[in-house]
Amino acid sequence: MSVFTVVLLISTVLCSLVTGFVFTYAVVVMPGLSRLEDKEFIRAFQATDQIIQNNQPVFITVWVGSILSVVFTMVTGLLGSAGSAGWAAVVIGAAYLLGVQGITISVHLPLNNQLQSFRVNEVDSESIHEQRRRFEARWTYFNKIRTVISCFVTMSLMVVLGVI
Repeated sequence: MSVFTVVLLISTVLCSLVTGFVFTYAVVVMPGLSRLEDKEFIRAFQATDQIIQNNQPVFITVWVGSILSVVFTMVTGLLGSAGSAGWAAVVIGAAYLLGVQGITISVHLPLNNQLQSFRVNEVDSESIHEQRRRFEARWTYFNKIRTVISCFVTMSLMVVLGVI
């Protein structure tokens, strides 16, 4: 088995796990949290996000591992003798890095950090409602986008694996 095939397989597994994570937030977690009152919504999201922000080791390994493995897959695809599969991995990897990780870095992380610093017990209910309104719609909208991109990336990686 070539190095390219090994890193492509690792990328496929790790990207699949990330896809499952963002998909779960899109279809279960955020719809479930949306049923909560404003204060409870913010507290619940803060609690779940705090697990991630505290560098939960399995999550961090999968999330950062997916980035590193995709970059390594792209490099080995370009430098090796993978041919069209290598070029496909480059395009798919770029879609993943920009469409999933780029959205996470530019949209979700700032929103999550802003919500983490929000002191729900120190403000009135109108401020809590406004904070939720600004957070929830934008977070959910962009998570749906990264979920679609992530699903496309995972399926595409599986196709490339089947070709080589």
